[in-house]
Amino acid sequence: MPRPSLANDKRRELIPVIARAFADLWYRRTTTAELAKRCKVQENILYRLWPDKKAMFIATISYVYELAERTWAGLLDRDGSGSSAERVLDYESRHLGEFGHSRIIFAGLSETDDPEVRRALARMYQRYQRFVVEQVASHRDGRSHGKEADRALTAWALIGLGTVASIALEMKLLGSRDRRRLMKEMGRLLLDGRVS
Repeated sequence: MPRPSLANDKRRELIPVIARAFADLWYRRTTTAELAKRCKVQENILYRLWPDKKAMFIATISYVYELAERTWAGLLDRDGSGSSAERVLDYESRHLGEFGHSRIIFAGLSETDDPEVRRALARMYQRYQRFVVEQVASHRDGRSHGKEADRALTAWALIGLGTVASIALEMKLLGSRDRRRLMKEMGRLLLDGRVS
């Protein structure tokens, strides 16, 4: 019987450290030497786990979504007041940008001339959008809204709102209180989706 590979376990162990490095230094300024230093391994160990720096970066894009998904699943597994969409919106209004992961996404957006990075970002955004559509649908089902905004477009608008809030955080354009209000108040308007 072949021995189980420990490579996946090692990747899972190192990816949060690698993500932190890309969040701190962005893609272009991050070297594999710096990644190895932060991971406390030799560079050749990283190259045994990933073929190159770009593959490491693409792995962090998936990691950003998977971490958010696990966080939201844990949040939704607990009892709380409000719909699941309201609970996620409330959580994001308080915690958006805590780990600097939006910087990874912004760095990726500056690399979309690379087809692999573009595909990784597209997959991540599509996963976010599907999750948000489910939350919007769950929130709106059984409620009388009259004419309501399209749920898929609402999901994209909510993702856009999170992006704008992340930009405001990154550029220090809004204080934490106003950023929370932006997410909660404008998010709630989008979530309720009433149109005239």
